[in-house]
Amino acid sequence: MTISISSQGKGSSMSKMRVNPGDLVLPLFIVVLATIAGVLQPRFFSVDNFLNLSRQLVPLLIISLGQALAIIRGGLDLSVASVLSLAGVVGVIAMKTLGVPGGIAVMLLVGAAAGTVSGFIIAYLRTTPLVVTLGMMSIAQAFALIIAGGVPIYDIPQSYGDLIGFADVAGVPLMTWIAIAAFLSVWFLLSRTVFGRYVYAIGSNASAAAKSGLNVPFYTMLVYTLSGLCAGLGAVVLTAWVGSAQPVAAPNITLESLAAVVLGGVALTGGSGSVWQVFLGVLVLTLLSNMMNMLGLSAYFQTLAVGVVIIVAVVLDRFRRVQKD
Repeated sequence: MTISISSQGKGSSMSKMRVNPGDLVLPLFIVVLATIAGVLQPRFFSVDNFLNLSRQLVPLLIISLGQALAIIRGGLDLSVASVLSLAGVVGVIAMKTLGVPGGIAVMLLVGAAAGTVSGFIIAYLRTTPLVVTLGMMSIAQAFALIIAGGVPIYDIPQSYGDLIGFADVAGVPLMTWIAIAAFLSVWFLLSRTVFGRYVYAIGSNASAAAKSGLNVPFYTMLVYTLSGLCAGLGAVVLTAWVGSAQPVAAPNITLESLAAVVLGGVALTGGSGSVWQVFLGVLVLTLLSNMMNMLGLSAYFQTLAVGVVIIVAVVLDRFRRVQKD
């Protein structure tokens, strides 16, 4: 159902603004969730908790941006958590010889390289994204464990952890500014560039896009390169924040990114969605986690909550598609 709101401006023609009631459900849910959290734990509305909340959502938001690109294209990326782990391990080891800037560059390059390999196989060998990224997940995880010897690497430069993980700029954590920059970059790519229009076109109908002259394999590979780059950037902020390179870092972040993207309203079938919807989905999951932490609930219940959200997200996606049909 669509509500049409008409407005008459002086000396202008009638214009219509369309509001879909379904788009208001998630923002209202966020308000209700925050209100409940504030009632149960008054410290929820403190400045310190909001700053902590902004740090908590950074890794998931960055990973979800890459996941959103893959899903809008009509695929998905199951390798993001493993690529994040591999990038963190290799980058921290590289810092011993290349310094902090060099190590950060290595993390980004490792992430982009892994994404490019997956994208090349998917695009040019015409294979299924689910199977290819599942294979890349195993490969990247294995390399991370082998290189790190199966144990976390705690020997990271203190300046790196202090700067990326805990420094503030204008009272806001630096890692939050990094996430904002990544968010705006992906938003710009999708909404203001030819690349973005091509991604939506390929996700809507790859065959029609190819017939219209688009280089579908190239742009598909580029999408997965950007997804891998987001995983590398996630490694940069997460490694600095936790103070170590984990060979199995954030193992649930792949499923959480899928839940956030679909819960926000990005269609699993591809061809539609925006980064603003991704942000709302990430915010819901982060609010749930933050609220449970403040209430002292077990991590087991947090895992349960994520599982419920994933199922709800898939059901909502199904209802959205039925309404469009």
